[in-house]
Amino acid sequence: NVHALCSTTTSAFLSTGSTISASLVKGTVGQTVTVPCFYSVKSTQDITSVCWGRDKCPSSKCSRTIIWTDGWKVTEQSHSRYKLKGNLQTGDVSLTIVNAVEADSGTYCCRVEIPGLFNDQLNNYNVVIEKARISTASPHTYTSAQTS
Repeated sequence: NVHALCSTTTSAFLSTGSTISASLVKGTVGQTVTVPCFYSVKSTQDITSVCWGRDKCPSSKCSRTIIWTDGWKVTEQSHSRYKLKGNLQTGDVSLTIVNAVEADSGTYCCRVEIPGLFNDQLNNYNVVIEKARISTASPHTYTSAQTS
C-alpha cells in the first residue's frame, strides 16, 4: 500500500514538471494588446536574444516568427503592428500588438534564449481578441417557443 502511494506521487511529480501552462491574455479589436514576457537581467551578460512566434514554442527558435530581438534592439519584425515597447535591457520583452484584429487570436510563444542545453525560458500564451461590445445593443427578446 505504501509502495503504491509512493509510485503515484512520483508519476504525478513527473507529469507536472513537463507541462508548460499557457497564460490567457484578452484584448479588444482595434485596441493595443500587450502580452507580458520578462526574464531576469542582473548584469549586461544576462541580456540575450528573444523571439516571439505564433503557435506553441517548438523545440528551438520560434515557429511563424513575428519578432526577434538580440536583447538590445529589435532585429526582425514581420509586421509593424508587432512591437517590443518595454525596456529590453531590463528583460522586458513583452509583445505589444497595435490595432488588434480577431485574427490575432491564438497561441503565442515567447522564447528567451538562455545559453546551455535546454535552458531556454519558454512562455506560451493564449491570446483572445474579441469584438468590442456595443452598449447600445437592443435587449434580447425571448419568444414563447424558447420557454416551452
